[in-house]
Amino acid sequence: MITLRLAALADISSIQQVAESTWPVSYQEIISPEQIRYMLDLMYSNQKLETAITDPNQAFWLAEEHGKVLGFCGIEHGYPEAGITRIHKLYILPDTQGSGLGKLFMDHVEDQAGKHGNNTLHLNVNKGNNAVGFYRKHGFVIDHEEVLDIGNGYVMDDFIMVKHLS
Repeated sequence: MITLRLAALADISSIQQVAESTWPVSYQEIISPEQIRYMLDLMYSNQKLETAITDPNQAFWLAEEHGKVLGFCGIEHGYPEAGITRIHKLYILPDTQGSGLGKLFMDHVEDQAGKHGNNTLHLNVNKGNNAVGFYRKHGFVIDHEEVLDIGNGYVMDDFIMVKHLS
């Protein structure tokens, strides 16, 4: 049985392992291997993950089965403004995708947003990422496009998607 639990500092290496397994598969047709490496180093450093896990406005959820981490979801309440829960990260091991784990995470995020008094979900997703279809299936719409300079000559070319909760 798959369970969701809050991540602890001891889980950082498991989160990094899932990221290392999912990013090359998710982005190999979209961005260069060099940019994948740069972004993994930037976004999944011990310091970045420690900050996310210990920040009282954020929550980092792990999906586990038989002690194995199958995916993770990082959210932040009240970001970028009051009333919004931001999905910063949502990655599931490639061999587990399509199993319903993404829906489990989405239902959990909606529940958490409601418990924090937020009525909107918000996220960035690369325009070429297959996850755009996943998010649309779960009620998200494209709000606008954004190109972010992330340094080292790289950009993130994203859709900003939102879902209004009832």
